[in-house]
Amino acid sequence: MAKVIGLTGDEAVAYAVKQCDVDVIAAYPITPQTVMVERLSDYVADGEIDAEFVPVESEHSALSVCVGASLTGARVFTATCSQGLALMHEILYIASALRCPIVMAIANRALSAPINIHCDHSDTLGSRDSGWIQIYTENVQEVYDSIIEAFRISEDKRVLLPTMVCLDGFILSHCMERVETLEDAEVKGFLLPKPEYPYPIDPERPMTYGPVALPDFYFEFKRQQEEAMKNARSVIREVNDAFAKLSGRKYDVIRADFIEDSDVVIMCMGSAVGTMRHAVRELRKEGLKVGLIKVRVYRPFPEEELRKALEDKKVVIAMDRACSPGAMGGPLYEDVCSLLYDAEPKPKVANVVYGLGGRDLTPSDAKGICKYALEILKTGIVKERIKFVGVRE
Repeated sequence: MAKVIGLTGDEAVAYAVKQCDVDVIAAYPITPQTVMVERLSDYVADGEIDAEFVPVESEHSALSVCVGASLTGARVFTATCSQGLALMHEILYIASALRCPIVMAIANRALSAPINIHCDHSDTLGSRDSGWIQIYTENVQEVYDSIIEAFRISEDKRVLLPTMVCLDGFILSHCMERVETLEDAEVKGFLLPKPEYPYPIDPERPMTYGPVALPDFYFEFKRQQEEAMKNARSVIREVNDAFAKLSGRKYDVIRADFIEDSDVVIMCMGSAVGTMRHAVRELRKEGLKVGLIKVRVYRPFPEEELRKALEDKKVVIAMDRACSPGAMGGPLYEDVCSLLYDAEPKPKVANVVYGLGGRDLTPSDAKGICKYALEILKTGIVKERIKFVGVRE
């Protein structure tokens, strides 16, 4: 029977990790992630979880510890954000290339400079090509559920890739919500047995990990990672279905609302989805047919599901809580443009950049984005390929 608890996003992460019976936790505190590892250290100290908690001197070391522990077959967890994730950047690629099924929670936070401790997605979107699965959450319930799903996805032998579970800093990390938790035994039954790394570190069988691979072999390693990402697509669907049977909560790689009769679709990720859904509902009461697509799994990119959902749409707005200076648009926008390049008929696609450094996306801003899309539908012209919403000019 589900137990309802009031939890912040950070606390939900820690509670889920405790239930997942991890063996090793290595982390370095950074706002707004700190509460996650503080709670986990409490659980370890109080004997509520039989795990090794490794306090380290940097995020680079935290992920390095996780890589080493994962290679022994241990179930491992870490957490970070912003500058911490940037400091890990070198090890992100090593973790995925060594096929370590690490789960890492990210309390999304803007990158410096100037120093900012509030939310945007520049940290994780800057790491989108590092070979990690990426899940973006809308609310605290989804944070809790996604951590549990992430361990089962990563540890599947068809995948063996690390996963980031992303929650918007402060907006979710420090916001308390009603969370329906599972029983410990239910979580244990849902997860796979502890990961069986195919070539574990074993003193009796010495082996080299991450050796030099020159042009005659390196390419094949990268190709295998791509195949693992392809496998992850079907595994994620299987895990979503299994979790729905267990909890009654059904997730998918995307969620589409009101798109059946809409020529105009807004796409976004993270906590802003709730604000956009409210705006779309209000506008539909006024007779304006606007649809919404939430992208929950950003890597692997849900191309099949999005292609089907966007079929015959006339205007698509891709919302990025990050910008790519000098590029044609933000990361989600560029991926959507690539997806729709050969679509027939091809919709008009525009980019909205919003919420940088924690700037609030207000309901009026959200409605304005929808009306901007309707204006494009009416005129057939995208006047601003990248529209900055909420910025002071």
